[in-house]
Amino acid sequence: MTDKRALVVDDEIHIVQVVAIKLRNNGYEVTTAENGAVALEHAKSIKPDIIVTDFQMPVMTGLELIENLRQDSETADIPVVMLTARGFAIEDEKAKELKISAFLSKPFSPRELLAKVEEILGVEAAV
Repeated sequence: MTDKRALVVDDEIHIVQVVAIKLRNNGYEVTTAENGAVALEHAKSIKPDIIVTDFQMPVMTGLELIENLRQDSETADIPVVMLTARGFAIEDEKAKELKISAFLSKPFSPRELLAKVEEILGVEAAV
């Protein structure tokens, strides 16, 4: 299987580690960032196949990150999975406008996240 590149963004290091390990164990090349500003730089340089980002982060939120990605032709079409705290919702209209592929509420299962990522990328899921 060809390595797919994933960018994982969260200011909670344990979440980054759990997600990165799950993706790496399933053949993904993973780059991590602790906030949206760093993630934006990574996204422009590595052009990942998918981005998994938290919503609430210092410096630049996940939403601001996505808004910035969508304004750049080179990163405009990268699929994004957004992680949100329970009870947080983005209006459907905004989610469609920003082309957010999926939302997962924290806490989430790494297996559920992997299934969502592979579904979005059209990868045959390894059980």
